Amino acid sequence: MIKVVKFGGSSVANAKQFEKVKNIVNAEVARKFVVTSACGKEGKDDYKVTDLLYIAHTHVKYKVSVDDIFSLIEKKYYSIRDALKLKIDLEREFKKIRDDIAEDNDTDYLVSRGEYLTALMLAEYLDAKFVDAKDIFKFNYDQRINMEKTYEALQKVIDTDKKIVFPGFYGSMPDGKIKVMSRGGSDITGSILANLLNVNLYENWTDVSGILVCDPKIVENPKRIDSITYSELREMSYMGANVLHDEAVFPVKEKDIPINIKNTNEPDNPGTMILASFVDKEDEDIIHAITGITGKKDFSVVTCVKNHMSGAVGFMRKILSVFEKYGISVEFCPSGVDSVDVVVATSKLKKYYYEIVDELKEGLECDEVKVVDGIALVAVVGRRMRNKRSMSGKIFAELGANDINIRIISQGSDEICIIVGVDGENFEKAIRCIYNKFIR
Repeated sequence: MIKVVKFGGSSVANAKQFEKVKNIVNAEVARKFVVTSACGKEGKDDYKVTDLLYIAHTHVKYKVSVDDIFSLIEKKYYSIRDALKLKIDLEREFKKIRDDIAEDNDTDYLVSRGEYLTALMLAEYLDAKFVDAKDIFKFNYDQRINMEKTYEALQKVIDTDKKIVFPGFYGSMPDGKIKVMSRGGSDITGSILANLLNVNLYENWTDVSGILVCDPKIVENPKRIDSITYSELREMSYMGANVLHDEAVFPVKEKDIPINIKNTNEPDNPGTMILASFVDKEDEDIIHAITGITGKKDFSVVTCVKNHMSGAVGFMRKILSVFEKYGISVEFCPSGVDSVDVVVATSKLKKYYYEIVDELKEGLECDEVKVVDGIALVAVVGRRMRNKRSMSGKIFAELGANDINIRIISQGSDEICIIVGVDGENFEKAIRCIYNKFIR
């Protein structure tokens, strides 16, 4: 068996966490390929290194001294190095970074240095081989990973008996310049490695023991999800659950490689296993039909009313094209005979509010255009809901029993996710009442 293991920022936040990582990696020979994020927060009053690096970039851009910011970063890395008695020449590394940004304040280069330095230290601590991500993960000019070139580069470095440590989060463009992924991109790095190396398991180590049914800030001590499918995870990630970067699913799904979400601080906990599919018991009652409950706030509903809309060929496309014109992604759009509701993020709509309303009313000659803000979306996710009669009806009934008005309803034909729109003030209440009825 071969595994790719990825450690998040909290797993490498200080020397004590490095020791936990070493124990985990050395506990199994199969854990040969290691991916690390940059050092994360030690506590509430601490800062993530990547956040500090973004701030440093802004300071340099506006010609403000970065000494205070860099001293915080240096202090964190020096403390880990000294506590673990590592030999890495951090003074030289930091001088190079300072010199490089003084000459060319490249954002991607600077913010990638957190992962780079963390991986250097972790490789030495594990007596492993360090491989720079810029030499392996090759981007095309369209900013997508070139899997073929990445595979070729990878083959040149894996012929070793040693464990290998890769920095996550970044790669390089065809011209050699550093290119970072979106925040949380180290998850994607690990997923791509798992795909190209055809490993048996991708372990993603973080500071929670798997994926929880819902946000612990909303529901106290929610249950852990033992097993979840890729599709369910995608639904939950998109709708706000952020344990794993939602783009990390695709590379492993392509090869049907399981993902195991585990806790660095509780390594014996089985965590959550993510697979393409599971064989579920047919007789499980309705309580087990729901896998997770999540959601997001701050949406607007744009209602377009026009007589005989349903008979006008291409009218829906014309409405959606207005939002496309202004680069606004549409969440979903339930419709009636003479009306359609377009649900979009309020922050995106605000910038072009008047232009969009004008085009819908004047350009498309809608009889009425109404906009309602302050909508929250609650997503109830579960692969087994399709096998339970009246599942959506029971959810709606429970919301009604708790005096929560449903403003919007969306459910796909696969019945894996039911989304309801409620007033923002009822967001947490809606999640709690669904959890208490169907999960607790």
